[in-house]
Amino acid sequence: MLTNTAPIGVTRGPGFAEAVNIIERLIDAAARQCGFDRAELRRLNMVPPAAMPVTNAVGNTVDSGAFGETLDLALTRADVAGFPARRRESAAHGLLRGLGFAYHIKGTGGSPTENVDIHFEADGTVSLITGTQTIGQGHETTFPQILADRLGIPNECIRLVQGDTDRIPMGGGHGSSRATYMGGTAIWRASEEIIAKGARIAAEALEAAEADIRFADGSFVVAGTDRSVALLDVATLARDKGTPLDTYHAWTREWMTFPNGAHVAEVEIDRDTGQVALARYTAVDDYGVLVNPMIAAGQAHGAIAQGVGQALLEHAVYDPASGQLIGGSLMDYALPRADDLPSYDLGFNGTRCTTNPLGVKGCGEAGAVGAFPAVTNAILDALAPLGVSDLPGPATPERIWRALSGWPLETGN
Repeated sequence: MLTNTAPIGVTRGPGFAEAVNIIERLIDAAARQCGFDRAELRRLNMVPPAAMPVTNAVGNTVDSGAFGETLDLALTRADVAGFPARRRESAAHGLLRGLGFAYHIKGTGGSPTENVDIHFEADGTVSLITGTQTIGQGHETTFPQILADRLGIPNECIRLVQGDTDRIPMGGGHGSSRATYMGGTAIWRASEEIIAKGARIAAEALEAAEADIRFADGSFVVAGTDRSVALLDVATLARDKGTPLDTYHAWTREWMTFPNGAHVAEVEIDRDTGQVALARYTAVDDYGVLVNPMIAAGQAHGAIAQGVGQALLEHAVYDPASGQLIGGSLMDYALPRADDLPSYDLGFNGTRCTTNPLGVKGCGEAGAVGAFPAVTNAILDALAPLGVSDLPGPATPERIWRALSGWPLETGN
């Protein structure tokens, strides 16, 4: 078999945005057909927090989530109550305005095995060696932050070493928003082993029983006294004794994490040209415990932009006569740019994940999974009064214009 189409790969949430888009559009269609409020129909089908953990129909156990509360927070932040007034204002300017929302959830975890190696160097620094290398997620910030928090050592003492096959045997990669969950758990567990090793050395140095040693704020302390020794000093003593605190830890997960959230979009459509403008965008997401809120927000912003691109702009088009890919570069393929996006109103409603010691959930893909159906539902809400109930593919001006004019859609190849 011969094909002229280009090979495909994955970025964020492959297949999940498409599946959630079908589900969320069906819910909106059912609400219109049966006379339900769209939000209320979703609430009726949400598992309450008291029922957690819950095992779904395909055997996955969802450990945590406050779905109804998260949805209500998003709708309140988006001022859904004020939407009718905004719709009337848009109509006064000859524009169609639509409101759409979607609730996303995705199992994250990816490759099930991960490892880290922590070395206490002679110069007083700590090498945090990981097989999984950051590709824009900010792990150069979050991974040392996790280690600094666990061991109570200054962040500036930690040196992250990534993807060096001379230093570590494997790395699990980035599939399925796994890195903080998997790498962070490995760091946490390695830290526990370091503390246990250090307690034995500290007990000897402080001439105390090991059972009386407590670890807090980067130091080993004899319980009930002010006698203590810093972890980095214990590392030096251990190295001099030939029993360094250096620790390698590999682990294999049994459970996924389930980030989730509610995304609300509003669009304005010029009925004469079919041009869609994304007017407002609100999201409230549950990523569990946030290691670094700024990093999580940045991940969400990028993922939302990707989902908006899928809804409004991006399409692989081939010339039907020659088979030539027409959108073969970023000069021709319409990725979203700054002027395609409003300022996001992003909030968090984290429920602690119970399947890892950090309480984290994956966050890198969630925005893309929620944005595509939220924007699509908003477009269909704007077009519904004119009898348009379906719009396959990206909502380009031509497609909107054709739908409004009753012309057949050109889907391309």
